[in-house]
Amino acid sequence: MLANTNQPVRNRCASAWRIVSVLAVAAIATAAVAAPSAWSADDPNATVATVGDHKISEKDLDAKVKPQLEQMRAMLEKRVDQLIEDKKFDLRRQTLESMTDDYLLQQAAQRDKLSVDEYIKKESTGKDGVTDAAAKKFYDDNKGNGGAPPYDQIKPRILEMLNRQALLERLRKGEPVKILLEPQRVVVNSSGHPALGPKDAPVTIVEFTDLQCPFCGKTESTLKELRSKYGDKIRLVHMDYPLPFHAHALDAAKAAHCANEQGKFWPYRDALFANQSKLAPADLKATAKTLGLNTTEFDACFASTKYDSQIKADQAAGEKVGVDGTPAFFIDGRPLTGAQPTPKFEEIIDDELATGGSTKQASAN
Repeated sequence: MLANTNQPVRNRCASAWRIVSVLAVAAIATAAVAAPSAWSADDPNATVATVGDHKISEKDLDAKVKPQLEQMRAMLEKRVDQLIEDKKFDLRRQTLESMTDDYLLQQAAQRDKLSVDEYIKKESTGKDGVTDAAAKKFYDDNKGNGGAPPYDQIKPRILEMLNRQALLERLRKGEPVKILLEPQRVVVNSSGHPALGPKDAPVTIVEFTDLQCPFCGKTESTLKELRSKYGDKIRLVHMDYPLPFHAHALDAAKAAHCANEQGKFWPYRDALFANQSKLAPADLKATAKTLGLNTTEFDACFASTKYDSQIKADQAAGEKVGVDGTPAFFIDGRPLTGAQPTPKFEEIIDDELATGGSTKQASAN
């Protein structure tokens, strides 16, 4: 591919502590570099500030800073561990697929008494070879909006890659490959939450979402595409994860629950995502009226705290399974974080359908 799809994803609403941690680290680093040196770093008793006759030493400063640095380090280490865990299955699967591909090529080349390179070159010519037209089409479909090298410059690499893929597809027909590696799964108790799709759907997608998060709104088109493509094969479950730095996220979550009382959860959710600039309490009430809800009942529900504990329970459930930003998805318990493109969802859904996702499902319905 022309783009590196394994780059870290930054397409989600991040948690507050992570932002604060990063800013704090940057501030400390900047101060260390930019501040004029009026004291010796080798002398812990050196004075770093004075208040009248009172002196504050570097040792005093470090004693105050140490607990904060330790807390920051612990939080960052936890985040790194989670990122590694999230990526481990993908890395292991990609490596395993590469190993099976290498074995297929080695065995085929050995049968023809050729080296692997010689064998690939031989099989890439004639009727089985990828045409220039096919390579150009692949380039045009994947070059994106800019930044890709000119086609003529990378044409040999594209042809080499496509020919290798085509050859492997032919070899797999003769010797089918089965990947038996079990993906990482977590248990998400989503029972009783708003859902679209049948309870016995082969695949369940649990979404932890923040109705004010722009990336959650961006993902709505992807979810609609998936529902259109897979129909009753998938079930989408909503769970709340309002982030503290979104001023109206909690109110929006409460309002959606109130709309659910009148059977309008999904139309209400759609309306909020369609215009995330209209999430103040007056706007939330206006949306209820526009959708034909009983406004007296809605307003009374919204003014109460009846759903606060349920929303907090969703947040705790998310934190328990590693959620620290939105949107966060669990497809049959398999985590997928951020506003990912449709093919990323399809890859997991297709794998679950092919391998019997319903029998391995870790999400409670």
